[in-house]
Amino acid sequence: MEVASLLSHLEGIHWLVGCLLYGSGLRLMEGIRLRLKDIDFSRLSITIRGGKGGKDRVVTLARELIVPLKRHPESVKMIHERDCAEGFGRVYMTYALERIYPSAAIAWGWQYVFPSTRRSLDPRSDVIRRHHMDETTVQKAVKIAVRKAGILRPASCHTLRHSFATHLLERGANIPTVQAQLGHSDVKTTEIYMHVIGRGGSAVISPLETIVGVSRNRGLA
Repeated sequence: MEVASLLSHLEGIHWLVGCLLYGSGLRLMEGIRLRLKDIDFSRLSITIRGGKGGKDRVVTLARELIVPLKRHPESVKMIHERDCAEGFGRVYMTYALERIYPSAAIAWGWQYVFPSTRRSLDPRSDVIRRHHMDETTVQKAVKIAVRKAGILRPASCHTLRHSFATHLLERGANIPTVQAQLGHSDVKTTEIYMHVIGRGGSAVISPLETIVGVSRNRGLA
């Protein structure tokens, strides 16, 4: 399976992001913009805030990612605590949210799951803060993984999202279910995947769970 091979050639944070893109059908920016509070382990779900078109949606969370996603914030918390100690630690918030929740920017739950390795100047407010990780680092890692996996067809981060959709359909999920998971406003966009298969059934089980050995830590601390 090409997806399994691609993921096996990713390491650490890039492996975790790649698994989220495929396991939950996320767009790349949706993955790296995740806030800690939006992962619900008890319900096996992730809430995507302000996706394409500014809409929120809830997607499935693969069981295999529970352990690494619970372990990963340990290092994030150390970074956040150090930032706070040095007079920083306020994460980006929209103007509307900042007015409603003035203290949320420094709260633990609002921090990014995948913060940048360094602080930088936010050009929108001229405030130095730690933003989310740069999407280009994931794109480069996936590009290298594709080459190492010997995949000849063009593949990218978005290919993992496409694979999520086609594999859900192969497992029996119906079009409205896949549409909701992907956040498509027009069902015709989702119907593009119908060339693969079209069976009944609406229960969503992440396709990530079908990949043998995918739950290995892959270098995550």
